Amino acid sequence: MSPIAELSAVEVDYPRGRALGPFDLTLSPGEIVALVGPSGCGKSTALRLLAGLEQPTRGTVRRASGRGETSVVFQAPTLMPWASAIDNVALPLELAGEAKAAARHKAAAALARVKLDGALAAKPAQLSGGMAMRVSLARALVTNPRLLLLDEPFAALDEITRRALAEDVHALWSQSRPAIVFVTHNVEEAVFMASRVVVMTRGPGRLAGETAVDAPLPRPPGFRTTAVFRNAAEATSRTLDAAMAAA
Repeated sequence: MSPIAELSAVEVDYPRGRALGPFDLTLSPGEIVALVGPSGCGKSTALRLLAGLEQPTRGTVRRASGRGETSVVFQAPTLMPWASAIDNVALPLELAGEAKAAARHKAAAALARVKLDGALAAKPAQLSGGMAMRVSLARALVTNPRLLLLDEPFAALDEITRRALAEDVHALWSQSRPAIVFVTHNVEEAVFMASRVVVMTRGPGRLAGETAVDAPLPRPPGFRTTAVFRNAAEATSRTLDAAMAAA
């Protein structure tokens, strides 16, 4: 099966110095991969390469490049403050040339998928942090992307909301099975979310190691209390500690 996205020996240089690489990542269709590593290691830079928002200084990026095939959710919901939830979600479809009525119909369905069918007319200021992130997820999913990129989407939320949204992302994934790259600082969150956790070194980020999480997706109830979860989290933490010590 051909990869849905691939970074091959990519390096990114900024005026202040190298931010990433050399770094390799291959993502299969429908796979969920988490990227973890210290601040400044280049996790978000790798995500921008996959999104087509940035080009590597060296190396090769291969990605799903058709219109609507890649969607990104950032740490902040980045919603238009003057627009309703349904209009925010319809925006990618309207920008792609879809008729307003059809776009709003699909946006309403996407909001229903994230449990916000009762908040179609709400403005961002009327939404909680978790609700705003659900709107952002609905907007990302409304185009039925093959690749979904999540850049620390739960970082500003409380623990209860983070856990609920993690389960929501899995439920949404099970409906259309996009490949997902999930960036986080949180080892346990990475193990819960992904079937494979990729650990990066200090910047410029390189591959330090990987942990495979041998458990079904979506996660079964009580997964965080299982030996599989604990062992994967401990293995990931050891890899991260070794990468930090060697840097």
